[in-house]
Amino acid sequence: MTTHALLLLPGDGIGIETIAEVERLIAFFNARSNAGKFVVERDLVGGSAYDAHGVSITDAAMAKALKADAVMFGAVGGPKWDKVPYEHRPEAGLLRLRKDLDLFANLRPAICYPALADASSLKRELVEGLDIMILRELTGGVYFGEPKELVTLENGDRRAVDTQIYTSREIERIAKAAFDLARKRGNKVHSAEKRNVMKTGVLWNQVVTEVHKSYAPDVTLEHILADNCAMQLIRNPKQFDVIVTDNLFGDVLSDEAAMMTGSLGMLPSASLGAPDAKTGKRKALYEPVHGSAPDIAGKGLANPIATIASFGMALRYSCDMGKEADLIDKAISAVLDKGLRTGDIMQPGMTQVGTSDMGKAIEAELRALTV
Repeated sequence: MTTHALLLLPGDGIGIETIAEVERLIAFFNARSNAGKFVVERDLVGGSAYDAHGVSITDAAMAKALKADAVMFGAVGGPKWDKVPYEHRPEAGLLRLRKDLDLFANLRPAICYPALADASSLKRELVEGLDIMILRELTGGVYFGEPKELVTLENGDRRAVDTQIYTSREIERIAKAAFDLARKRGNKVHSAEKRNVMKTGVLWNQVVTEVHKSYAPDVTLEHILADNCAMQLIRNPKQFDVIVTDNLFGDVLSDEAAMMTGSLGMLPSASLGAPDAKTGKRKALYEPVHGSAPDIAGKGLANPIATIASFGMALRYSCDMGKEADLIDKAISAVLDKGLRTGDIMQPGMTQVGTSDMGKAIEAELRALTV
């Protein structure tokens, strides 16, 4: 039986509560699954790491992440750490994980469960059955480009600089990942950039076109300006299958897509590296799209579904446990069909439950599905 090494990094705020529900499911699968067992380590990241060690993630925690088959990440940040040195801000821990593990491909599915179609900010007919994958390039672009500075000029004006940089290699590998994903889905890719005003957009368009011609002519490719993509996501979201885009636009578009599903608390994500030349395994980090939500942290109000669904993605992409990943998806859908809701997705006539009760309900459905 295969053993999978998991590193849990709950972080701050509601990340602590939602990762606890993943631990519940890890225990369930360790007791019942024949497909694999999990060996779990834990460590600190974000504000909790800064409080304990003076940095947002330690070298020791990074070493654990580099050895793990998958990292399960909760959330980081909160007002408590607003004034810590910039290089030690909670979010710097996540950025280091992405950079040091070379997690260049961020997969953010936007799936609208039938039971939540009326919870979306859009009309039911626009979102019912929605299944989009947004593929965001994660280790390049404006978030990592240099120079990056905030300075005061001689005349007293302040100037801020963020630099958008992409190389053809970075674009080529994310484009290949998009076409590979599309082949397993609806076989269609939209590539979103701003070639009309940005040189990086011109290069992005050129490289994606070249990769399509040489690597994936069997996949339908459409180019779209990122601002038009944002508009079309609201006008007609079901026209999309896979959307591939850069770091900044991917951040914005995936959050926009989140609201079509009913809540940020519903959206999982996976961040993957390149396959190892010898083993074929990828470094990987899985996290909910939502943040640390300090206003509800510790109150048992958080929606754990995005974090649980992120664990499902870990089973699928890192552990070769696709059957178990499908079971998690079915269990989530069954719980929603029975009318259980956390506060963020609450609807008239439904039953509101807390974080732990939602996790227990999903575990109960898993038990029923595996009898």
